[in-house]
Amino acid sequence: MRDYRKYEVWEKSHELVLFVYKEVAPSFPKYEQFDLLRQMKRAAYSIPFNIVEGCGRNSDKDFVHFLDTSLGSAHESEYCFLLAKDLGFIRKELYTVLYEKINEVKAKTINLIKSIRS
Repeated sequence: MRDYRKYEVWEKSHELVLFVYKEVAPSFPKYEQFDLLRQMKRAAYSIPFNIVEGCGRNSDKDFVHFLDTSLGSAHESEYCFLLAKDLGFIRKELYTVLYEKINEVKAKTINLIKSIRS
């Protein structure tokens, strides 16, 4: 079994979730609390959830499967952030920070997948 806390990608994705909850969610209008914001939160916390679940698996193949799922959630999060910006729910400056954070998570996830597969 792997310790998920030792993976930098887990740490960065956890920080992203905290950022979404603390910095992004408060900027959303009340009428969007149960639509786009809910989906954004779900996609964001799915990233570290899948890393953690994969760490509980016994094989590299299973671990990579969950990392792939985590990467899919990262792509979904990226689109949620773009949509929120384009709808005017978040400022462009906040979107820029989110974009940088999610791309760092995606890059680290891809690198981890590649290192396990090779």
